[in-house]
Amino acid sequence: MRFETKIAVIVRHDLAAWQRLNVTAFLCSGVAHAADDVMGKPYEDASGNTYLPMFREPVLVFAADAAGLTRTHTRALSRGLATAVYTDELFATGNDDDNRAAVRDVAADDLTLAGLAVYGPRNAVDRTVKGLSLHT
Repeated sequence: MRFETKIAVIVRHDLAAWQRLNVTAFLCSGVAHAADDVMGKPYEDASGNTYLPMFREPVLVFAADAAGLTRTHTRALSRGLATAVYTDELFATGNDDDNRAAVRDVAADDLTLAGLAVYGPRNAVDRTVKGLSLHT
């Protein structure tokens, strides 16, 4: 199935494995609020247990260096895509209020990005992540 929208997560390749996974998880939680229809329906197994809904479409995870993240961030903002950011400063904070304050204190061009996620029309997301490689 080909969706009209696309979800892409871009993570800086030089992070420790646990950091890459943590950043990916946090960024995906932001995308979950990008649009009313980004989430699918709840799951249920044959025993009647219910499970939380997940994204209705695949998530592509890319790796980038710092320059690639900055370029992708600039492209996403210029295209008006729904964007979630995770900066290096967030590794040192312990709660959501401090996370927001750490981002708010830095101008967009000066953010030290550990990762970002974008959601929007397929073609716009494809142009935004152009030149990046899928994470391996």
